[in-house]
Amino acid sequence: MDDSKFRSQIEVLSVVDKGRRREWTDSEKVRIVEESLRGFRQCSATARRHGISRALLTRWRRDFRAGQLASERRPQFLAVEVASEMSAKSVPPSVLGSGADRGDRIEITLGNGRKLAVGVTIDPMVLARLVQVLDRA
Repeated sequence: MDDSKFRSQIEVLSVVDKGRRREWTDSEKVRIVEESLRGFRQCSATARRHGISRALLTRWRRDFRAGQLASERRPQFLAVEVASEMSAKSVPPSVLGSGADRGDRIEITLGNGRKLAVGVTIDPMVLARLVQVLDRA
């Protein structure tokens, strides 16, 4: 009996198209993540603008915060506004608080629009942790 009539021909298929998945470079990811961090609740709008899912952008943001996305950009200066010094007479006592709270204060506006006001004597590690937690929320 001849086996040749029972064997089918082998057909070779080549993949020409990679499909819908796009390869993003780290610099593109960083640019998109930084754009999503510029304003309050910008994640969904930024994801729609670039045609990616919110879940993917959230993963990139997490990687960015963990330092896993390499940024080619250098650190840059942020705008700082120095408020005029107010006298103790113009501020109500309830705002001043106790004697320990009357020292100089720093107000930091985060990328998500939240504001953090702390005393100048705050421990830098505590401040870094506070900023990190409030920026994520």
